[in-house]
Order: sequence, then structure tokens, then C-alpha cells
Amino acid sequence: MNQPNTALLEVREKVTGIASLPQLIISMMLFLLLFFGIGFLLNMILRSTWIMAVTYPIIVILIIDEVGIFDYIFSPVSSFGALGGHVANLQSVDILILVFGLAGAILSGIVIKMLRNRGYQMF
Repeated sequence: MNQPNTALLEVREKVTGIASLPQLIISMMLFLLLFFGIGFLLNMILRSTWIMAVTYPIIVILIIDEVGIFDYIFSPVSSFGALGGHVANLQSVDILILVFGLAGAILSGIVIKMLRNRGYQMF
């Protein structure tokens, strides 16, 4: 007889985009693994240790902002102002997911560095 308040769930999903805790946990793990994997491959192929950790903020800007890439070059004042507004409007759930992506990118650099120190030469 205790049905969940569907109106509250709908409002929470509209605000955060995430309806439940398992969905949040899965999203965090997916971002961690996705950016770990991409970072590991890029670091291995390009023989660089921190390439993904450096490019991750650019990827986050492309995810967050609706402004085109060339607008940052041709009209930087309005583009960076819009970016600041979008960053300020992020929900804590979104920030948490993006932080886990950054952790995956940094973790890939740490793993590559450890493997190279132990004598593994990848490509």
C-alpha cells in the first residue's frame, strides 16, 4: 500500500536527470571506467603519461556547454561567460559524475606510470 510518491520522483528526475541511487552509482562507475580506458589507451599509444588528465577539462567543457568550439576563439568573452553560468548551474549529482571521470583519467596516468617504472614498455 505504500506507493512511492511518483510526483516527487518526476520532479527529482527533471532537476537532476537521475531518478535513483543505483542509477547514480552506475553512472559514476561508467564515467570512471570510460575515462580510465580511453586514457590508458591514449597514454599507451601516444607514449605520454598525463594526456587524458590534461584533455579531460576540454571534454567536460564540451559536455557542459552548448557553445560551439569556434565561439571560444571568435567571441571569448560571451562564451566563457556562458560557460561560467553553466558550471554554476550544475547539480551536485552531475559534479559527482564528472569528478569520477576525472578520477578515471588520473588513475590511467598513474597506472601507466607504474607499469613503465616496472619495466613494461607499451608500444
